Amino acid sequence: MTIDRYIRYIKFIATGFGSGFVPLAPGTAGTVAGIPIYLIFSLLTWPYHLIALLVLTCLGCYLSGRAEEIFKEKDSPHIVIDEIIGFLYAMFLVTPTILHIFLGFILFRFFDIAKCFPADHFERRLPGGYGVVADDIVAGIYSNLVLLFLIKFIV
Repeated sequence: MTIDRYIRYIKFIATGFGSGFVPLAPGTAGTVAGIPIYLIFSLLTWPYHLIALLVLTCLGCYLSGRAEEIFKEKDSPHIVIDEIIGFLYAMFLVTPTILHIFLGFILFRFFDIAKCFPADHFERRLPGGYGVVADDIVAGIYSNLVLLFLIKFIV
């Protein structure tokens, strides 16, 4: 594989299949790109779902770090694989309904933008792709907890 092809693959996946190049709100576009992936993951039994999520998390950390080098920018707004991964954490063990996806999307975007502790800490302190992805994992976990609570007691 040539270097150019390798770079193209990294850019394609790290930018959420190109959604990170949307001029307005690339993080939101990246989260939207995560919905079909969530729908595929939701077909898996929970242990395989978890394994797939962890594998994608490792891949996302690696690709985010390489994409930072390619874009020559720390946590470039074009890198949205972290939003995809964070949204998948937000939706873990959540039944795929339109209402659940909508609520999960809104909650994840809120927590991703708010950068509640320790998300902001991880983003600043962890090197390379780990910092890029870790804050979105925290946002996804917060979103998941709130969403599961809402589903159990309100929705």
